[in-house]
Amino acid sequence: MTDLITRWNAALNSLVWGPPMLVLLVGTGVVLTVVTGAVQFRHLGTALREVLGKLRQRSSGAGSVTPFQAVATALASTVGVGNIAGVATAIFIGGPGALFWLWVSGIFGMATKFAEIVIALHYREPDAAGVMRGGAMYTLKKGLRMPWLGSVFALLTALAAFGIGNMVQANSVAESLRASFGVSSWIVGLVLVAVTAIVILGGIKRIADVTQYLVPFMALFYLAGGLLILVLHIGALPHALGLVFEGAFTGSAATGGFAGSTIMLAMRYGIARGLFSNEAGLGSAPMVHAAAQTDHPVRQGMYGIFEVFVDTILICTITGLVILVTGVWESGATGAALSARAFETGLPGVWGDLIVTAGLVLFAYSTIIGWSYYGETGAVYLFGAKVVVPYRLAWLVFIYLGATGSLHLVWDVADTLNGLMAIPNLISVLLSIPLLLRLQREFFARPSGR
Repeated sequence: MTDLITRWNAALNSLVWGPPMLVLLVGTGVVLTVVTGAVQFRHLGTALREVLGKLRQRSSGAGSVTPFQAVATALASTVGVGNIAGVATAIFIGGPGALFWLWVSGIFGMATKFAEIVIALHYREPDAAGVMRGGAMYTLKKGLRMPWLGSVFALLTALAAFGIGNMVQANSVAESLRASFGVSSWIVGLVLVAVTAIVILGGIKRIADVTQYLVPFMALFYLAGGLLILVLHIGALPHALGLVFEGAFTGSAATGGFAGSTIMLAMRYGIARGLFSNEAGLGSAPMVHAAAQTDHPVRQGMYGIFEVFVDTILICTITGLVILVTGVWESGATGAALSARAFETGLPGVWGDLIVTAGLVLFAYSTIIGWSYYGETGAVYLFGAKVVVPYRLAWLVFIYLGATGSLHLVWDVADTLNGLMAIPNLISVLLSIPLLLRLQREFFARPSGR
């Protein structure tokens, strides 16, 4: 039975994350960039000022958390193992040029994330417990009169969360701590369950209270370590950037990987890992942004632009450039091991390994607590607010199972379910473009300009 599931999932996964889906995801970003007048370029400064200028400020409007707490929780879910292992895998298979195509996915992903959030805020509604809920399922039900497709999206979210947002992350933490410090997996599992329970049993407000401090700390910690390595290897940076742009259009691969990698491989894996990391088009982040206190959907959409900028343009870029300037991309290592080798080479001694290990653990933990809310939102849409406590308890059980088990099949199935979320979500976004443009014109036509 396991072999049959593996074969069926492999076939489905090749479609879900294959060229047609990548074209659809990036194409949606291109369309949204055009129709919004390149909102991610014209208003990037606005997005940065909106977020960084209001870190402690509470906003008016319905909602459960502040706008910054919403983006911090979304970043907690988005910034994960993919920023460390995913980028390394893309470079291993697609060569340095994959980093260029990862940037492309990020640039157009900003427009997609902006649109997803604006639309989700417009159709959000409180659940029976008074928590503001939103996302593609609510858009499909209330705006597009397709409740059946909304239920499909909610079910995919509730199920995919246990894999990609829970067991896979817990397993990555356990493997990393076992390899670096020899900590037993069952101990890691118990500790993860305990520190997660403290947070998620308090609901979105407690999750947001934690992520607003955890996310800036972990991002700055990782970025500082990566920037230090780039400064120490500044002489190698021009050559590394040359490899990126040359590889993007001529194709090159690590000698230890698949020699003779084509442009298509660089493009496919760069875009796929970029989208996997920033989740633009998958419909996940709008579910937590919908809980934000804000006076207009477009204002919160600005936070989506910031979110992709931080995840892909900053954190993924740092990982990729560190791998290239240290020269380890030709070592034959892949995944998190390649990123670890790069940081260990760039910062000899304990510091390089500490940065990667701490980064991976914090990124994975933040994903666990953030994705718990996504999965819970899908379950609440399907079964009502009464499912909240049982879902959270089940979440804790699966953390332990993930930390102590072997997850090859779980990873593969979760990856497929995660990708399938894009289909109903993109339908909801593309069919809501007239609403998006109306809300955008309305916001920027305000007498105050904002």
